[in-house]
Amino acid sequence: MKIPYYVYIIICKDGAFYTGYTQDVEARMKLHKLGKGAKYMRTHPPEKVVYLEKFETLSDAMKREREIKRLTHAEKLKLTGLRVRVKSSEP
Repeated sequence: MKIPYYVYIIICKDGAFYTGYTQDVEARMKLHKLGKGAKYMRTHPPEKVVYLEKFETLSDAMKREREIKRLTHAEKLKLTGLRVRVKSSEP
């Protein structure tokens, strides 16, 4: 049986999104938390995985990753089902 590929979206602690693909989401998230995954995660620490899609081929996963990366922040909020965060100005 072939190991599937996953496209994932992570919400970062600053509210930014990061989209990637992997065969092992849990291991990839651990790397991101250690700052050893994508360089982007060094300045935008990950909070949690908020979206997953499963694919049989690497090609399909990469195609979907590109599609998601082209979405606006608002479109990604809708896709993930998250709501806009309102940060308090109070300490």
